[in-house]
Amino acid sequence: MRRSVRGALTAGLSATVLLTGTTMASADPTPTPAPSYKQVTLSPEESQKLCADRLPKMIARRDKLAQRISGGADVKGSVAWLRARAAKQKEKGHDKAAAALEKRAERRSDRLKQLGTMKTKLETFKAAHCQVAK
Repeated sequence: MRRSVRGALTAGLSATVLLTGTTMASADPTPTPAPSYKQVTLSPEESQKLCADRLPKMIARRDKLAQRISGGADVKGSVAWLRARAAKQKEKGHDKAAAALEKRAERRSDRLKQLGTMKTKLETFKAAHCQVAK
């Protein structure tokens, strides 16, 4: 009786190890090729909506954001406003808060550089794809 129980346990354990080994081997991450995308073709109505409605809104939003970021100390959200807040915090002796505000000001000024490249891309797209059909 002991041999049959021991044999059954051994067989069960062997089967478990074999099954686990095969499933783990099949679960190995294999590099998958990057998907290739097809070109998107817009209908004339979709192109009209993109060029007449969406693109001007995106350009206006970008311009508004750039204007706010580069505003003076009286413009809430500007780099100068953040630096003025940092100076006030430093005067009060809150060095940690001042340092955090300075970091935010630096990140925001970097964002202004990104907005410059975004404007170039939007204007290039508009010039290349949003022309009146002849």
